[in-house]
Amino acid sequence: FGGAAAAVVVGSLAVAAGWPWGALLIAYFVASIVLSRIRGAEKAQRTGDVVAKGGARDAFQVVANGGLFAAAALAGASLDPSSIAAGVLTAAALGALAASTADTWATEIGSLATRPPRSILTWRPVAPGTSGGVNLLGMLAMLAGAAFIAYLARVLSIAVPVLAVVLGGFLGAIADSVVGATLQDRRWCDTCQKSTERMIHSCGTPTRHAGGITLVDNDLVNLIATFSGAAIAALLVYSSRAA
Repeated sequence: FGGAAAAVVVGSLAVAAGWPWGALLIAYFVASIVLSRIRGAEKAQRTGDVVAKGGARDAFQVVANGGLFAAAALAGASLDPSSIAAGVLTAAALGALAASTADTWATEIGSLATRPPRSILTWRPVAPGTSGGVNLLGMLAMLAGAAFIAYLARVLSIAVPVLAVVLGGFLGAIADSVVGATLQDRRWCDTCQKSTERMIHSCGTPTRHAGGITLVDNDLVNLIATFSGAAIAALLVYSSRAA
């Protein structure tokens, strides 16, 4: 219920900014749902011991992934479209959504890879679903997800440089992996001798803190990623227009 309510609020803000923004948000959610259903049982089996959340999104997940996008889009829509501020806010909105899309696509598609992911910091193999784990398939999916938002925005006549959005989205998703590998709470199951993000492991054993910062969970990491994507895209557009 909380996720549905948050989605209504975020969606309403996006539509208030203009129907193209609402259509873009719908496309993001539809694509995410479709990708999650592809070999969903297989992905759940691979990552179930690690990921803390699965299934439907809760309120914080919705806000972390779409809140900044909707707020920046609405703020930009209230300004003179020809102003630098409007262009920067538009880029921020698209960069935030592109980062969220890139991260989501990397997770859903990268989880299908036959080889285990590797830590973005040490390049050592890690369990599927581990925050900060990447592979080639997932990296390509990151780029595709960011490009999906950038080009769809162009189709919907939302004016912003495509390259700025693609770079913002891709680098925002990379930031997600780096923060996930360094700051996110990591836990350990003494019974299974396995690393996890879950407070209670799938075996039923309470897990203990094993690294990172306790209060930094995957939702907060996603929020950091969307802010990173927004900041990078906005900075690129500001630099190009102020020059």
